[in-house]
Amino acid sequence: MTTREVAHLVPGVSAQGMEPRGFMVVGLPTNFYADAQTSVVSTTLLGTPAEVRFTPVSFIWDHGDGSTITSGTGGATWASLGLPEFSETATSHVFDRAGDYTISLTILYSAEYRIGGGAWQALAGTVPSTSPPLTASAKAAKTVLVADDCGRRRISPGC
Repeated sequence: MTTREVAHLVPGVSAQGMEPRGFMVVGLPTNFYADAQTSVVSTTLLGTPAEVRFTPVSFIWDHGDGSTITSGTGGATWASLGLPEFSETATSHVFDRAGDYTISLTILYSAEYRIGGGAWQALAGTVPSTSPPLTASAKAAKTVLVADDCGRRRISPGC
């Protein structure tokens, strides 16, 4: 059995998200994340019940501005990471110019199978799955008021 033979069994397409939601601020990090999880798909192989387990191993974001990020994690929201807004993350990106961008995500899954409840057998290679793209605008912003003293806390938004 090969990954090509089980590629049609890839679990439902995972959603991607971004913060701030629906827009980017030029020069500040935009945080991207996806909710892909390990999943098992039941099928029949040669008349015998079988299962294929897909585990996300790589997340490839194409930001639509000529740059990509490849990560071993799907990322998470700033709140769940315990970070303030506009913090850099393993899956964030800074847009340098104002404009409209389409951000796409491809998730690569490793695959294992088992037949009749037997032991899991790894398959060589990965199976790709593409999430629906996000479309968002990057806007230039000039901060007039900030929450903290930028001389002491340069991580505050607007500093």
